[in-house]
Parts: sequence; structure tokens; C-alpha cells
Amino acid sequence: MSNSDQQKSSSFIEIKPTYPLFDLRIKEVLHYRYLLFLFVKRDFITIYKQTILGPLWHLLQPLLTTFIFTAIFSHFAKIKTDGPPTLFYLSGLIMWGYFAACINKTSTTFISNAGVFGKVYFPRITVPLASVISNLLSLSMQLILLIFFLLVYHHQVCIQYTILLLPVFILVLAFIGLGVGIIVSSLTIRYRDLAYLVTFGVQLWMYGSSVIIPLSVVPDRYKFLFKLNPVIPIIEGFRYSLFGKGAFLWIDFLYSIAFTVVVMLVGIILFNRTERNFMDTI
Repeated sequence: MSNSDQQKSSSFIEIKPTYPLFDLRIKEVLHYRYLLFLFVKRDFITIYKQTILGPLWHLLQPLLTTFIFTAIFSHFAKIKTDGPPTLFYLSGLIMWGYFAACINKTSTTFISNAGVFGKVYFPRITVPLASVISNLLSLSMQLILLIFFLLVYHHQVCIQYTILLLPVFILVLAFIGLGVGIIVSSLTIRYRDLAYLVTFGVQLWMYGSSVIIPLSVVPDRYKFLFKLNPVIPIIEGFRYSLFGKGAFLWIDFLYSIAFTVVVMLVGIILFNRTERNFMDTI
């Protein structure tokens, strides 16, 4: 090879990802923490920037839905609930709303941010993480609303020791939503139909997640099928902690944790694999 050919070949540098498929890259995410903060700010504030009520919609949505569910399912359909119907539906809707928002926002990570991903490098996982954190801010506001109603119904509330696990319940729910979301976002690169099915599928999932019908009223022969849903033990445990009623079992919660670990492992592997070459596919 001539000197000129060697100079030409040496002027090209090929950059390849060297990290393994299963790599959280926590140090790299911490290094880009200010960018993570900007994504959180974008997700939480910008959405309501041109609205009249702004972040108050975070409170109005579960509140109005609670009143509708209470009127339809409790008063008209006569579905029994564990505890006061208002507390039952509000607590379930708050937890489910957070879970659904995590899935819906993270499931479009690659498609919605393709323009940004193609221009500058940063850990792509910061985008779905920002969605989970921004939704956590919304959840915090809704928990304040729930505390208000707990004070209103204080004579019907019996707080349990598992209230200390409330952060754990929320964390497990967040990771399930994140895991499912990044799995879907990785698959939508090749199968765009999934993007249209996610919202519909999440809505259907709600009806089998103890949001409307408590696990305690489900016939025994069907309870096993319901318990395959990893979200049910979390919502049941959340309610049991706050007002002392619900079908909460530790074995079911351990199943939710195991499911979380599996779905996160699969999600991280698929996400890192898709990140390497998604610009060639999208």
C-alpha cells in the first residue's frame, strides 16, 4: 500500500458501540444528568404551556374520572369495592394513570426523537427515564389530592404498616412501565403497527387490573388468571396500605417484583440493540 493510500485510510475513523447489550450505563446517565433534567422539564411543563389550567389537569383528570366511575360502577352497576368507592377508584386511577403514562410515553422513544438522536450523541435511555420521572411529578400532585380525600374519609380508613412500602410500590410500577415501554419502542422500529395498538391495549389492560373491579369480588376460579397481571398486587397493596382493605398477599407482590426484573432485562437488551442501528431502519 502506498503512503498516499495509508494516509487516506488513516483519515477515516469508524466508531462502533463497545458496550454490551445488557448495560445500564449509569455513570454515563449521571454525567448527562443536566440533559435529563431538561427532558423532564420539557415533558412536564411544555405540554401545558399554552393551556389555561396548566398542571391542574393532573388533578382534574383523575378527579373527574373518579366521580364518573363512582356514579356508574358503584351506584348504578352496584359493584362492591374495598373501602369507600371514592377512595377505591381514586387510588386505583392514580396508580394506573402513572403506569399507563409511563408506557405510552416511553413506547415512542425512537420514533418521536429520531431527529434529535440522528444529530447529537447522548445516552438514549435518558429520554424514557425522563418520561418516567416527569410522570412521577404528576403522581406526586395526585397523591396530595388522595391525602385530602383520606382525611375526608378518615373514619373509614385504617392505615397499615405496609404504608412504608409505598415508595417500593411506586418504584416497581415505574420499572414495569419503563420495561414494557422500551420493549415496545424497540419493536416499533420494525413493526409500526404496535404504536397504534399500545394506547388501545393499555386501556384494555386497565379493566383487568383491579382499577374498577377489586380482586376480592372476582370468583375463585378466575383469580389465578387475574393474578398473572403483575400490576394487580401493586394496586391492591397500595390500597391496603392506605385504608386497610384489599386482597394483598406477599407472594403476589414477589411475583410482581420478579416480573419487573425480567421485563427490565429484556427491555434493556432490546433497547441497547436497537440503539446501535435504528437510524438505518427508521
